[in-house]
Amino acid sequence: MHDARAYNPCMLHSLTAALNHAVMERATLWLNHVLSGEPVAAQRLVSHAGRRIRVRFDGWPSLLPALPPAVFLITPAGLLEWCGDEAQAPAGDADLNVAVDVSNPALAFAQALSGERPKVEVSGDAAFASDLNWLVDNLRWDYEDDLARVIGPAPARELARLASGAAAGLRALVRAVGPRGSGAGGPGHP
Repeated sequence: MHDARAYNPCMLHSLTAALNHAVMERATLWLNHVLSGEPVAAQRLVSHAGRRIRVRFDGWPSLLPALPPAVFLITPAGLLEWCGDEAQAPAGDADLNVAVDVSNPALAFAQALSGERPKVEVSGDAAFASDLNWLVDNLRWDYEDDLARVIGPAPARELARLASGAAAGLRALVRAVGPRGSGAGGPGHP
């Protein structure tokens, strides 16, 4: 009797690898767009040019395709260059290791959208970690400005207002069903 499966594991692995590659390239472009929009942010990274950051995603559910660790090189312009996953990255240790807890991807995504920081562990060079922490705390994407370039300032302002309202609702939802309990009053309380 032969092994009958609903999918071809090799084909799924190839598809996942191609998708991961495409997503990481676009994410790197977006991160660099946000960094270049704030000259102070890119300037903080200039002093770390040539150094590497390894980002690892801990606790990823086994039912989903695995997210490989990613390695980024800081360029002389203070931007990021994606070096690929660990298998493709240059040999040697990263100067900074970042482990992001993604054991609940939906909650992590909702927290990110609502402006909350996921659980992150950082190890490595203290000055580099301090500058990266400053970026995470202070750097924001000005999506209204980007939208205004495409659709004009008035519609962009209206979409940003709607998005702000949705984000506020999402923050309230995350607080209500967050890890502390099932609501504002907790279990057994109305």
